[in-house]
Amino acid sequence: MLETLKQWDRDIFVFLNGLGIERFDGFWIYVTQIESWTPLFIFFGILIFYYYRGKKGTTVIFFLLLTFGITIFFTGMVKDYVARLRPNNVEELGKLIRILQKPTNYSFFSGHASSSFSVTTFVVLALQKYTKWIYLVYLWPLIFVMSRIYVGVHYPSDIFVGALVGTTFAFLFFYLCRKVLLHKKLFPNA
Repeated sequence: MLETLKQWDRDIFVFLNGLGIERFDGFWIYVTQIESWTPLFIFFGILIFYYYRGKKGTTVIFFLLLTFGITIFFTGMVKDYVARLRPNNVEELGKLIRILQKPTNYSFFSGHASSSFSVTTFVVLALQKYTKWIYLVYLWPLIFVMSRIYVGVHYPSDIFVGALVGTTFAFLFFYLCRKVLLHKKLFPNA
């Protein structure tokens, strides 16, 4: 059963990666870099401070950064423990796929997926009662994780598990953040 799942994962990856069009390579290489999304992170911070004033805003930002940091740390630990080779480092896939990046660390699970879904989900949870438009920010992690298949460095299962882990951490840390925000001694007007 596990071998069948691995084969499906590989086949889906080869198919999706093969859909790439050379003319769009520059776009996907750009969006796969975390630095490309800095304006979005600044926008998240502005929104949080707009809706959560003063100490509350600082508290939400603290928990957002904590969520991101713990997610990255946990992702790195799992990658080192599982030690799954990235598709771009698997010799028999080399002739079947388009490789636009060549990272040498491990694949399972995607740090791009876990971090982007943890940040996005946390921001959505924090702001959903203020604006329903906030759900549109999920376009970011979807484009971000699709780029990882496009450039040849992650299997779909890496993406799926990373997104699931990131979302789980976001729910957990937002729950803790909300508990702190509702604490009467810290925030008497809560």
